[in-house]
Amino acid sequence: MERNDRLNALETALENEMNERNFYLAQAERTENALGKAMFLEIADDELEHYERLKKLHETWKAGKTWPETVPLTVKKTNVRKVLSSMPASAVDMPRGNDDDLAALKKATDFEAKGAAFYRRLSDMVSEPLEKKFFNLIASMEEEHFRSLKETEEYLLDPAAWFRTKEHGGGLDGA
Repeated sequence: MERNDRLNALETALENEMNERNFYLAQAERTENALGKAMFLEIADDELEHYERLKKLHETWKAGKTWPETVPLTVKKTNVRKVLSSMPASAVDMPRGNDDDLAALKKATDFEAKGAAFYRRLSDMVSEPLEKKFFNLIASMEEEHFRSLKETEEYLLDPAAWFRTKEHGGGLDGA
């Protein structure tokens, strides 16, 4: 990947990460559903970390340097799965998500799917092994966000059914 292409790709990534963070914060503020609020806040935090890592990388490459020593190859592990697993059994009584919550989740899953594909393409376009590993790591986190958001959607559609299938092994065993 050429220097200008790399810079343009990172500028797009930076803009996307900040737009997504702002979207998640706005949705967390808007929703009255505890799970939706927690999920949106957790992903907003993850997106900020992605932004900060990408910004350091962009600054280094803009200065004409190679892979920076200051950008760690790892990022904080996402806790989105913990948000879902922390829902207590009493959460089955939580009200279903409303149309606004479900529309926000649809938009969010679209963001995450596109983000994962974008970072996978970046990984495919670079030859530096550490750079490739970094973009694959961010892509995998975006994929984890996607899966967690889809599961959150299932939960908001029917909390009792979600709890039965996710927390109790999927159903009746005939005993």
